[in-house]
Amino acid sequence: MVHYDVLVVGGGAAGFFTAINLANFNPELKIAILERGKTVLSKVKISGGGRCNVTHAEFIPKDLTRNYPRGEKELLGPFHHFMTGDTIGWFAERGVELKTEEDGRMFPVTDSSETIIDCFLSETRRLGIEVLTGQPVKNIWKENEYWCIESIKTNFTCDKLVIATGSNPKMWDILKKLGHKMVNAVPSLFTFNIKDTRIKNLAGISTFAEVKIPNSGLESEGPLLITHWGMSGPGILKLSAWGARELNDCDYQFSIFVNWVPGFNPDTILEGLRSIKKSSAKQKVSKYAQFELPKRLWAKLVTAAAISGDEVWGNVSKTQLDKLAFQLTKGEFTVNGKSTFKDEFVTAGGVDLKEIDFKSFRSKKYKSLYLAGEVLNIDAVTGGFNFQNAWTGGYMVAKAIAGDIS
Repeated sequence: MVHYDVLVVGGGAAGFFTAINLANFNPELKIAILERGKTVLSKVKISGGGRCNVTHAEFIPKDLTRNYPRGEKELLGPFHHFMTGDTIGWFAERGVELKTEEDGRMFPVTDSSETIIDCFLSETRRLGIEVLTGQPVKNIWKENEYWCIESIKTNFTCDKLVIATGSNPKMWDILKKLGHKMVNAVPSLFTFNIKDTRIKNLAGISTFAEVKIPNSGLESEGPLLITHWGMSGPGILKLSAWGARELNDCDYQFSIFVNWVPGFNPDTILEGLRSIKKSSAKQKVSKYAQFELPKRLWAKLVTAAAISGDEVWGNVSKTQLDKLAFQLTKGEFTVNGKSTFKDEFVTAGGVDLKEIDFKSFRSKKYKSLYLAGEVLNIDAVTGGFNFQNAWTGGYMVAKAIAGDIS
């Protein structure tokens, strides 16, 4: 039986951030990170295409919370204590500079997730934090004032226990046995499977669009990427996150309306089309894309409006103009299933947020149990927000434990 002052279960972003900050706050503590796999920080390694999307350049707490379909209200207080600017400063103090891309995503200037991993591993060595791999946890229970943790290799005890295991089903079962209410997991970030002649053979084309799911109140706008299997990109992923549970309930069979020219509706776009008809009467409709749309997408939408490839604007009928206006602003597409990013899989679900004290990320059921990261029913849209939740939660846990012990 090995005893620690603090044992962190989960060798991911939230787990390492908790342990490192705690050791900085109180160097006297004996701290260990317990990881079930052979390697640590695997999700950090593959995130952002191997570049690690560390956070997002949003510096107002209220605005930052709007990127969390689950956790928006609960994270407002914590973000006033540790958020984007603090994350940037934390890494800068350790020699890791971040850069901001046009869409607000922030990456290490090296464009390599190994930079973040090296930073964490270097800090754990410097601070004397033990990192124990290949230790899947079989059971956890409370015995008097200590926590008892049974792994397949070793039994541990600790004064304070931190769970930062993400969406690990076995850990969720253990938390259920400890009396915590768990919200069932469903995929949160996924792409839409769509077979439609209007997007056939257009894989790789990206354009800004507005997407709505009729009769649901769900809508988003942003870059939409056409793929071999349907639609993806931030605009689609954002919609999937906000609609995670509703779309799961309908077994991912639903329709979407796509407005390829956000800011226009069928009536206003029709005025523009009439103007083009007058000014470009002899020009072939499909040859020159309008409204800054990709040329091949424009041609597909023209065909969908029953306008032939050789037709000139002057010969386009009122009915055809109406159809084209509809295709541009309210084209309906049928979604038949989803595709998820297996490596960067994000779920909605976890410990019910009503059971957490968000001043400390402490369990309301156990004074010496803390939870951080995606083990909680918190998830975000794509863009570095899930990591920011991990950094904030880890910092708050470390601060709370250090204050309680010192």
